[in-house]
Amino acid sequence: MARAKNFDPDEAVGKAMEVFWRKGYARTTPQDLVDAIGIGRGSLYNAFAGKRDLFERSLRRYQAQETVRLIDLLDGPGSPRERVRAALTMVLDAACSDTERRGCLATNTAVELGADEAVGLLVRRIFDRQHDAFRGAIEEGQRAGEFGDDIDAVTAANFLLTTINGMRVLARADPRPARLAGLVDTAMRAL
Repeated sequence: MARAKNFDPDEAVGKAMEVFWRKGYARTTPQDLVDAIGIGRGSLYNAFAGKRDLFERSLRRYQAQETVRLIDLLDGPGSPRERVRAALTMVLDAACSDTERRGCLATNTAVELGADEAVGLLVRRIFDRQHDAFRGAIEEGQRAGEFGDDIDAVTAANFLLTTINGMRVLARADPRPARLAGLVDTAMRAL
C-alpha cells in the first residue's frame, strides 16, 4: 500500500520557486530543494519528475503569482497613460526594494536557459502576456488621444517589455537610486 504524501505539493512548488528565484536553475541543487521544502529526497522525486519538472512548475507559479500583478495594473482602472506609468513604477520600485536582488525569475531564466526549447516557451508565454497587456493599454491610450497615432503599439509594447526587463537586470546588478532615477520618465517620453 502506498504511503500518503505528508506534504502539500502546491506549497512545495512555492518554496521551490523561491529557491530557484534566489539561486537560478543551475546553482540550485536537489539538496537545496529538499531543505527548502522540508521533505526527503525520495518524496521529492516521487512527487515530481525531478529538478527540471519542479523548476517548470515553479516558473508557471511565478507567472500566475507575480506576472499577474503587472497585467492587472495595466488592465485596471484609470487612464491608459497613468496605468502604463504605474506599471513601470511598480516594476522599478520592486526591483529597487528587493534586498536579496533576485530580479525577475522569468528574466533570469531567459538569460540562463532561454535557448532551452521547453523553458524558453514558458518564458516567452510570460513575456507575451506582459507585451499584450502593454499593447492593449497603448492602443486604448491611442483611441483616447493619450498616446500618438504615429506610435506602433506592437513596437512600443516591445520597448516597454525590454525596458522593464532591463530595469530588473540593472537593479539586480546596481540598485542605487541614482543609477535608476529617471528611467520611468524617459520611457514615458518615448510614448
